[in-house]
Amino acid sequence: MTLPSRVDATEEAKTLLRQLTAQHGPLMFHQSGGCCDGSSPMCYLAGEFRVGGSDVLLGELSVEAIPDPIKVWMSIGQFEYWQHTHLTIDVVPGRGGGFSLETPEGKRFLIRSRLFSDEEWEQLEHSEIITGASA
Repeated sequence: MTLPSRVDATEEAKTLLRQLTAQHGPLMFHQSGGCCDGSSPMCYLAGEFRVGGSDVLLGELSVEAIPDPIKVWMSIGQFEYWQHTHLTIDVVPGRGGGFSLETPEGKRFLIRSRLFSDEEWEQLEHSEIITGASA
């Protein structure tokens, strides 16, 4: 049985991800937990943000024309609050987080969320999460 996805991206976000990949190379996301950049999905070069045992791999985005999947991470503490939600990475006009690669493009990534259906949650409830220590 294939588990429901915990993360996806809109077509608009995928278009920007293709552009950023062409400019910079392989990418990754880490869902910011607040502080100076708010609570935004931060886009980095793959491996630029160091993940560890306190980070959870939510999933990988497969984007047409990008050879490597884009890993999406979140802190385990934040995951405790968000584990019942499906996250969709979207993009809107505006200023991105200071360290996120989309900032110079005049756009910013953001998260849209919805609760998992009862059926989806039943499938995910006891699934193993992957932490940065085991990835």
